[in-house]
Parts: sequence; C-alpha cells; structure tokens
Amino acid sequence: MHAAFATACPPPWPAPGLYITPEIRYQSELWLPLASIKPVFERFYQAALRYPPILSSTPFANAASWADVVSGLPLLVGPTANPANLLGQLMHSKELRTTFLFHSFLPRRFYGGLIRYPQQEQFIRARLSGRHPDQKTPLRCLDAACGDGAASYGLAMLLLDSGWPPDAFRIEGWTLDPLEAWAGAHACFPHDRRRESMLRKWCAPVFSQGAAASMLFRQADLARPPEKDEKFDLILCNGLLGGPIVNRQGDVKRIVENLASMLAPGGMLLAADHFHGGWKMNIPGETLGDVFKACGLHNVQAGEGVSGSKF
Repeated sequence: MHAAFATACPPPWPAPGLYITPEIRYQSELWLPLASIKPVFERFYQAALRYPPILSSTPFANAASWADVVSGLPLLVGPTANPANLLGQLMHSKELRTTFLFHSFLPRRFYGGLIRYPQQEQFIRARLSGRHPDQKTPLRCLDAACGDGAASYGLAMLLLDSGWPPDAFRIEGWTLDPLEAWAGAHACFPHDRRRESMLRKWCAPVFSQGAAASMLFRQADLARPPEKDEKFDLILCNGLLGGPIVNRQGDVKRIVENLASMLAPGGMLLAADHFHGGWKMNIPGETLGDVFKACGLHNVQAGEGVSGSKF
C-alpha cells in the first residue's frame, strides 16, 4: 500500500510536524486508509502491553488520516512515514517500542506547565496554615486523575514549603493508565527526557528531604466505587471533570460521588481545569457546583475551579 502511495503521490509526504492540508489528507486516505492501518496498531498495543490498553488515548483515536497520525509523532517513522516499516522497527527495537508506547499514552497534549493552578495552591496554603502537622495522624491527600504526577509532586513541595515534615503527610496519585502511574512513581518519561529533567529539577526537594517515601502512585478507576474504606483530608481532581474524557453529567456525578465518599469529615474536594471550547459547554462551572451540592458537599470559594467541603 505504501509503495503505491509513494509512486502515485508527489512529496510532501506525511512527516512529523508537517502541516496537513486537505489535499495531503485526501491522498493519504485514498492510498493509506486509516481504517486499514488503525486496527493493526491497536493489535500491536494489545500485544505489547500486559494490560488492556486505553485506546482512546492513542494518536489514532481521533485522527482523520494516517497523515494526521504521523504529523503528531516524534521522529520515529522515517522520511517516508511507512507504517509497515514503523511496525517492523517497533517489533525489533525495545528502546523504540518503549518510546512509542509512552508517546502514545502520555502525549504532550495531555500536560501543561508544572504549576497549573496557582490560585488553588494559594487556597491550600491558607487552609493548611491553621492546622499543625501531626505525625501520629498524617494529613492524607489524594491527587485523583494525577496524570504524569506533576501535581502530586507540586503538592508535596507545597507541604514541605509550609513546614510539614515528610512523616506528617501522605500523598497518593491515582490514574486510570498504568503507564502514567509508572511515570509518576519514577518521575521518568522515556519519551520526553526534557520534561523529565525539568520535573526532577523542579521537585528536587521532595527527593532530597525524603518526602518521596510519603508518596504512592497507582492505577485506579475513579468511576468505580472505592475498593477500600479510605478517607482523605484533601482531594484534588484537576483537569478531568467536564473535559474531553469525562463530560457527561452522569459520569461526572458518579466520579464526584465516589470522591466525596472518600473525604474525611472536614475534608475538601478541589476541581479546577483549563478546558476551552465545546467540552465545557456540557459541564460549566455552575453545573459542576450543583453536582458537588447533590453529592453532599458545601461549596467553598477556592480561588479557581469548584470546591466543596464535607461536614
């Protein structure tokens, strides 16, 4: 298929970073239909991973053509963007396979800066200022939908900076994707060493002060009721509710109900986002606030996003 495409279509051929015009997309679909390529790569994901992959995260999920997939890939596919060559290389190179898998499930579009919600951080600082660290009853925090773990490390940094010793708090980061949980636990991104270096340099105090031992990352489905009777004093759920992944009111309510059930008395649930466009029309801030109330939470002004406390 690719040989016919290369013979019939003049350059520019699809390449990483190339702007895909309607003509390039048309030629790609004519000679290299994504409907034929996508299932093959989905079988590759299923064979390469030890767990059922979340295929909605991959470059193929919402792509309009093979050309669109290639334009968003790192420099892995070679000068002619031949899907057969890429598959062959992935089968034989563990290093390339690792890079491709992490790029597929932790794409750069998922993540922003290291401090995404500064007003929320200020609110947490102010709220904790009236509470004294207690090593016998550590402050329990949950970063729900933690992604690559940057916000979890940011919360640890905030607590250390506020005078909390590492043995006075526990932070858990939960995410649906096991590769994200691994990346967070190790502060390691095989597909993006620049981001890895930035994160490690930024959160160096967490490691130098031994606070990494107070952190735990694991895979968890927030849409399911918690497996254990766990109670947290602070739960963050940023960048999830009302976004491209969870934007139906029933799904949002189910997750908020589950998170609210894990709050200790006096605990706080904070949810902020930087969503734009059509997704937020489904779940605007006012609607999310109503969901919090319906789940038994008292709305609190927390600088940005929606917040609720449990009595």
